[in-house]
Amino acid sequence: MTSTVPNAIEHADEQQPPITMFGPDFPYAYDDFLAHPAGLGQIPATAHGTEVAVIGGGLSGVVAAYELMKMGLKPVVYEADRIGGRLRTVGFDGCDPSLTAEMGAMRFPPSSTALQHYIDLVGLETRAFPNPLAEATPSTVVDLKGESHYAETLDDLPQVYRDVAEAWAMCLEEGADFSDMNRALRERDVPRIREIWAKLVEKLDNQTFYGFLCDSEAFKSFRHREIFGQVGFGTGGWDTDFPNSILEILRVVYTEADDHHRGIVGGSQQLPLRLWEREPEKIVHWPHGTSLKSLHLDGEPRPAVTRLNRTAGNRITVTDADGDIRTYRAAIFTAQSWMLLSKIACDDSLFPIDHWTAIERTHYMESSKLFVPVDRPFWLDKDEDTGRDVMSMTLTDRMTRGTYLLDDGPDRPAVICLSYTWCDDSLKWLPLSANERMEVMLKSLGEIYPKVDIRKHVIGNPVTVSWENEPYFMGAFKANLPGHYRYQRRLFTHFMQERLPEDKRGIFLAGDDISWTAGWAEGAVQTALNAVWGVMHHLGGETDATNPGPGDLFEEIAPVELPED
Repeated sequence: MTSTVPNAIEHADEQQPPITMFGPDFPYAYDDFLAHPAGLGQIPATAHGTEVAVIGGGLSGVVAAYELMKMGLKPVVYEADRIGGRLRTVGFDGCDPSLTAEMGAMRFPPSSTALQHYIDLVGLETRAFPNPLAEATPSTVVDLKGESHYAETLDDLPQVYRDVAEAWAMCLEEGADFSDMNRALRERDVPRIREIWAKLVEKLDNQTFYGFLCDSEAFKSFRHREIFGQVGFGTGGWDTDFPNSILEILRVVYTEADDHHRGIVGGSQQLPLRLWEREPEKIVHWPHGTSLKSLHLDGEPRPAVTRLNRTAGNRITVTDADGDIRTYRAAIFTAQSWMLLSKIACDDSLFPIDHWTAIERTHYMESSKLFVPVDRPFWLDKDEDTGRDVMSMTLTDRMTRGTYLLDDGPDRPAVICLSYTWCDDSLKWLPLSANERMEVMLKSLGEIYPKVDIRKHVIGNPVTVSWENEPYFMGAFKANLPGHYRYQRRLFTHFMQERLPEDKRGIFLAGDDISWTAGWAEGAVQTALNAVWGVMHHLGGETDATNPGPGDLFEEIAPVELPED
């Protein structure tokens, strides 16, 4: 399997501990916290039944609401669109309901151990995702500058591609202490993690991903940098990330978040939907049989929030699209942070000015996808002349960039993700309708596979998304630019409110754009758990001494703090 990390490191010792999304900015063991029999904490009996606003019904909001409910609080979830957020699974009109398309999150690394806790909790299954050159992918075609190469493993590609993979491994080792950090993360060696990362943050905060490559002797060749940007390894090309901070990329590769991906059978949106309906076995205050669904009128969340303001007694007052006004002792905001700047009327007093600055400076990536349903996985047919698969998972510099082939068996209907693009590549699709997009994509793929008539296998209309055009998202996910570390630290650490003035407490930020690993569901879960700890602490609760929460250990593992002057 191809990887963006050095294979020699990844497989050097099969007995080494598994990697998790454990740091490096905040090396807290969320998986251990969740698994502990003592639970996440408790609140005073006098606070039982207290309503807490949870704004946003994506994964982070639903996880936070679920855990607050278990503590005996009454979460009131507000959702402008649908439960799930960017865990959005859709079907195809007129087609078998088993055919689905993942418009948002579709592949999850095994290092997402807190996420896996909830996947297991609700009884979902996962299976290997067909990334380029992955073991689950029968074949991959790399098509650059009009020249195509067919491969089942990296060794099937021309030498230059292996040179690029080796250059990336050397670049990481020389410029980012990869093997040392990887080992420290596996062993959960917090002092060593913090020692390595503190030096790198100070050294690299102002560096772009592309600049990091250019500074490496291993990537002195422009041709190598170009191929790496267009094709990459693991999940595909990296060039849309080139302007971003190299620290963002290191967080991904250190924890192998870009490798060994799995998809959720039946669709990722099932996770928040099942949590919404789940009746936990261990619950305080509420009778057994209570669920988030049962705590909400007609089993539905409240509608979109239109206004947030502070009122007397340092309460948070929420106005929704129905004109309903409710006031809470605590609230968690999990929607994308730009919503606070445009869609929701907010008092400036909600957050300290430095936090408003961080919200305003948040940089979001664009992303688009288009899927079509087909009659069967015809790509597994063999070409009579070559004996190869007639079509493959495809990486290209053409408009489609990445094409993924998704099947559920040889005799069943299947799905093709004709194109998955980010940033400028996504913006190129923005003015086009779904059918117009499909026509351009079929033309591009027809140039790569002139013998294959994809159109004749299509059995339904395409479905598409451009996340930058979604009114309640305005982008796909956060990605820090150089110099943004300080802003991200402010947002991530917002749950630690004892250091804030009293009139700035009570509302807690969460969601993957608040996390250090934006774009990954694990970040949504981790920040939800931070916010749960924050609300619990705000309402006078505490964790069990045998299971300290993220706030209890904060001073020991707090993210590196860079000087402001």
